[in-house]
Amino acid sequence: MSILDAAEILFQRRGVSRTSLQDIAQQAQVTRGAIYWHFKDKAELFNAMMERTTMPLEQGIVASSVIAENAPLEQIRWGLLNAFHSTVHNERTRRVFEIAMHRVEYVEELLAVRDRHLAVRNHGLAELERGLKLAITLGQLPPTVRTRMAALALLSLVDGLIQNWILDPTAFDLMEIGQGTVEAFLNSLQATGQTALLPPLSEAARAALGSAPVCMAVKSAAIP
Repeated sequence: MSILDAAEILFQRRGVSRTSLQDIAQQAQVTRGAIYWHFKDKAELFNAMMERTTMPLEQGIVASSVIAENAPLEQIRWGLLNAFHSTVHNERTRRVFEIAMHRVEYVEELLAVRDRHLAVRNHGLAELERGLKLAITLGQLPPTVRTRMAALALLSLVDGLIQNWILDPTAFDLMEIGQGTVEAFLNSLQATGQTALLPPLSEAARAALGSAPVCMAVKSAAIP
């Protein structure tokens, strides 16, 4: 078993913080010195494990170029559906994504891992916003669309669906729900210039935020 294969197995089973390089060496049946020959620390090993596979959203962004440049919304949809597909059908992608989302703590020794996660997130966000801006330029979306907000909401929506599906793959069909949700979101952007369904949030309603009993209980519990 390779060092990276051993790391994948143990990171998924125990979590990254609770897995030592000695544990990985034993799993891979090598010496700890052999690990240090290849990797200076756990963060470097973790990033090497991540780099040999692409995360679902990375796969979607890279591969979405199969759609013509004059169809940016179709490009976005295909890329995100490809992310769902790779999550469902690629075992290594799913395992590595689970580790990255549910088995890693950004403690001091793993700050480099956090940096990589943020870099992937920021790249995905930029690509989505670029596609939305192109759709506005081509007249496929109204100019009133706030592209940064829309891109962030869409990325969070997709990321949340994948995370929830990984927690319980039997809960829903990721491909079906994912496609329906992405299409509904993109279609809703066309109505940005129409009369809003909801009135503006009143100052009274905004001032009341945090006053619900559950919020008060949390605040009280936080006081030493």
